[in-house]
Amino acid sequence: MPTIGESSFRPAYGLVNPHVQTLAGAALRQAPLLSYRRERVETADGDFFDVDWAGDKDGGRLLLLLHGLESSSNAGYIRRMAHAGLRRGWTVAALNFRGCSGEPNRLYRAYHSGATEDVRQLIDRVAGSGRFIGVSAVGYSLGGNVLLKALGEEGAGCRLTAAAAVSVPCDLASSAAAMAHKTHSFYMRRFVVALRAKLASKRHLFPPGISLETFREMRTFRDIDTLYTAPAHGFLDAEDYWRQCSGCAFLPAIRRPVLLLQADDDPFLGPGCYPCAEAAASQWVTLDITRGGGHVGFVARQRGWLENRVLDFLEAVPEPDTLLSCRLPTFKARFQLSPRDPKTDST
Repeated sequence: MPTIGESSFRPAYGLVNPHVQTLAGAALRQAPLLSYRRERVETADGDFFDVDWAGDKDGGRLLLLLHGLESSSNAGYIRRMAHAGLRRGWTVAALNFRGCSGEPNRLYRAYHSGATEDVRQLIDRVAGSGRFIGVSAVGYSLGGNVLLKALGEEGAGCRLTAAAAVSVPCDLASSAAAMAHKTHSFYMRRFVVALRAKLASKRHLFPPGISLETFREMRTFRDIDTLYTAPAHGFLDAEDYWRQCSGCAFLPAIRRPVLLLQADDDPFLGPGCYPCAEAAASQWVTLDITRGGGHVGFVARQRGWLENRVLDFLEAVPEPDTLLSCRLPTFKARFQLSPRDPKTDST
């Protein structure tokens, strides 16, 4: 079933450059302040992650939010989605991946694009609480990849009602290659500086033979994943990590309605991050490729376009007790788009 086509997104006047969209999404779009209530969740391996709650309304729907690389529940895009969800009557739970809540986690390992155990633990926790009629999730960038992988791993047993994944580097090797371009060095410096600072705060946890000097030459995602991500999390090397954790490989196993929203000019994504064939073959995955939008930018002529697009999709999904018996092809057709080609080379 084709799902690629002319999106309803129209970039704001004067904001057609992908880097301008990316930066403007963080700098120009209003992000309301929220009063979060923090919950700490202990993990089986002796670590923890923090969840920030807003709304806390029993008997309604829960919106679970997953942030991107080296971000947190305080990111503007998280707060905008949380605010939009609260206005529509959702309760919101914003996950902070390990080490991202303002306090270092307890282990040398932390989180990565395929680390689904904490997300799955949280989903089981909230879905099994009996407090909500359904749980849906939205993941951004790295958080979107984690979400797609978790959905595929759970398959028909997934306890989510629906999900949306935004600006997802779902082919990690392709994304790493795109981000290695010198034109993207500004973004890479930000990630590298943030990671080095976190590692410095955990130097007492370093395995034998590892020191801060080990990470001095990090410049690209290949460097990061070779020197830290792969060895710290049990992968053979960067390529093994990318192969095992790329979200697009898990799309065929997904059995819940999912919106995958990608901009065709996203500077963080390579050609492999537009899984057109996989989406076309799935009755569960709706792929919306916008013309412009950058990376988690989507600064549109229509105010609140991103939040409305995602929430409209999630709210159109039937309640959990009728989901499996509904006609999913009919549901997906409501979001079907006229076919067109995504970008064919990396930016």
